[in-house]
Amino acid sequence: MCNTYEYPRQYKGSGRRQFLRLTGAAAVAGFAQITFLSGVARADALTRAQRDRMSPQEIIDDMKQGNARFQKGERKPRNYLREQRASAAGQYPAAVLLSCIDSRAPAEVIMDLGIGDIFNCRVAGNVENTDILGSIEFACKLSGAKVVVVMGHTACGAIKGAIANAELGNLTALLDKIKPAVQATEYNGERSATNYAFVNAVARKNVELTIGNIRRDSPVLAEMESQGTIKIVGAMYNLSTGALEFLG
Repeated sequence: MCNTYEYPRQYKGSGRRQFLRLTGAAAVAGFAQITFLSGVARADALTRAQRDRMSPQEIIDDMKQGNARFQKGERKPRNYLREQRASAAGQYPAAVLLSCIDSRAPAEVIMDLGIGDIFNCRVAGNVENTDILGSIEFACKLSGAKVVVVMGHTACGAIKGAIANAELGNLTALLDKIKPAVQATEYNGERSATNYAFVNAVARKNVELTIGNIRRDSPVLAEMESQGTIKIVGAMYNLSTGALEFLG
């Protein structure tokens, strides 16, 4: 004999339809607790209104929180298919990242972000060039992103290549862009590509110099930063610990 479902006592007399309506509403309320940047409640892609309500510092703070979750092995419940569908007609990312192509440092993953949350420019050694600058200017001036993050990482192969004066086709010219950071890094120990402490010190300096280059080479971004419209910051990702450290 099949058991008959019995409604909880508080719903007796209200009928099955009312019970389902109430429990459905509760489920929706619970789903609305799924948040991204600045406590914005949303289940789909970031909207223009939600992005515009956030300050640059709030966006940075939530990136930090996302990385803290990543380090704990936690992730926000998200539905990538819903995010894809919601963002198909338009995108309103809150930030733009300039990061390295290293496969172990995917920005969206290590900061627990979703589809449509950030723009991400990736190039070996996270160096700046005119194409990168044009992309960042598009992201900020035309699309409304409020934060520019230059993200380096530990044990970077491009940094090691620049230290070792590696040469290979077009890579040679790219590594030349990193060499000023090698020269500018103050370090008392062994200055070699096999000394990871030195490699990481150069990576930090490279982030610092790249930010300076962005401000120097892009009057558009420099003006936006001086007006407080955007914030340009550096960050270092530790491949061993999973920790993302914002610099400055």
